[in-house]
Amino acid sequence: MEKFISCIKLFDSHLHIIDRGFPLIPNDGYVPDYYPCEDYLKSITNLNVIGGAIVSGSFQGFDQTYLMNALKILGDSFVGVTQLPYNTPDDVIITLDKVGVRALRFNVNRGGSESISRLDYFARRVHELVNWHSELYIDSKNLAEITTTVEKLPAVSIDHLGLSKTGFSQLLSLVDKGVKVKATGFGRIDFDAGEAIRSIYAANPDALMFGTDLPSTRAKRPFQYSDIELIFNTVDEIAAEKILFKNAVNWYLSKERKANKND
Repeated sequence: MEKFISCIKLFDSHLHIIDRGFPLIPNDGYVPDYYPCEDYLKSITNLNVIGGAIVSGSFQGFDQTYLMNALKILGDSFVGVTQLPYNTPDDVIITLDKVGVRALRFNVNRGGSESISRLDYFARRVHELVNWHSELYIDSKNLAEITTTVEKLPAVSIDHLGLSKTGFSQLLSLVDKGVKVKATGFGRIDFDAGEAIRSIYAANPDALMFGTDLPSTRAKRPFQYSDIELIFNTVDEIAAEKILFKNAVNWYLSKERKANKND
């Protein structure tokens, strides 16, 4: 199976880079181990990763220097998912867009990002300005409080299959309205990943996007090749290709880009 997996095209929609050359902020006393670009590339040596999304963590706060450096090292097929304060000037957002940032993250679960109370305003602002979508790291049991806001936003994804079984029906309702879901962090969830993948795919075949979640900070277990096997054992080959590659490429790389004001 490992040889088979090495031939499959993957877009890694969720990975973290943690470089000792850039500032880290303890999150509830937690500081992760370092995991620079070189370590990530070693981790995926036996995988056919053609691109990915570098996601800012709670421990990186609003620092953009690590992300800009990582995008430069990993190349044009990788994009950034950043955290910003709501009052970030337009020119800063446009500059980040030019170096490959493509999404804004709200870390509801861990903090370190802008408050969810700014979601409606800020998500709409970055989408109008640079066509970014917004990503939510949130437990699905808390989705009910913001569902009416999320379902009206132009482009949103939710991390790690929503994390918990409680609220999964709310997640499915949002999927039916066009919200994307990352098939990532199987070691973080409290329910059967295969069943969740089947349900989400049935609701919207374009919704699921695979990611390794490397280096799997604070997860009960890290990413394993068996996570990819699970997808192949859960859905047919056409669906697996969409989940592992096509959906994320369409979401991150193939969307029509607005011309920046300064171009």
